Amino acid sequence: MKLAVSGKGGVGKTTFSAMAAAALSLRGRHVVAIDADPDANLASALGLPPDRQPAPLSEMRELIVERTGSASQYGGYFKLNPKVDDIPETYGTVVGNIRLLALGGVEQGGAGCICPATALLKALLTHLVLGRDDSLIMDMEAGIEHLGRATAQSMDALVIVVDTGPWSRQTAGRVRKLAADLGMTRLFAVANRVEESDQLQWIREDLGEVPLIGQIPYDRRIGSGLVRTTPDGGLEPAEGFREHLETIEAILSELQAAT
Repeated sequence: MKLAVSGKGGVGKTTFSAMAAAALSLRGRHVVAIDADPDANLASALGLPPDRQPAPLSEMRELIVERTGSASQYGGYFKLNPKVDDIPETYGTVVGNIRLLALGGVEQGGAGCICPATALLKALLTHLVLGRDDSLIMDMEAGIEHLGRATAQSMDALVIVVDTGPWSRQTAGRVRKLAADLGMTRLFAVANRVEESDQLQWIREDLGEVPLIGQIPYDRRIGSGLVRTTPDGGLEPAEGFREHLETIEAILSELQAAT
């Protein structure tokens, strides 16, 4: 299962991404979790302390120079298809069955520019989506700009996380348009922090043709941690997550059946 997760900042998309990755890991699946949001928080959501969190790949200048053959951030000649197949094992942080990578932000030199760092990240995403059998959970920013047409069309699904606020549903409409531009048709929504049943009807109306396949109720315990690392290096769900694990597994099962 290869899922991209998007939504407005603050709606809980990183929390959902961490829940999905942890649930798959607890099933025994091998998972690559990608933090593609420049404001990276996926490592923290998975319970990693600051000293164990992966460094953003876009900031690894020596790696970028080595793999692309360019010492310049912009301009000049560089490889568009650099070697990337060893990056998950070499630069990923392992927690349970999850291998976590952070992409970081890329400052482009102008409209339409592709720089060496961008070339490296795009090649890595293509490899992860098309070249590996691991489950893949990609925590995006409020959009899907990291995905090219080929990688977008090869993802099993795009999950848009929304809450009861009107701005999150507006962002969902923007993400839906971006996905359509890339030919990505398997879109689904998950409602987070739902407190009243009538709120779901408002969300469904605003989502239009995007099916709402699950809801996660408001639970302040989730904010204090989702998982803990066991002495043998495995994962176990924290109390708040444990009570919602069945809900996350049901959402994942429905996504798998729909794709």
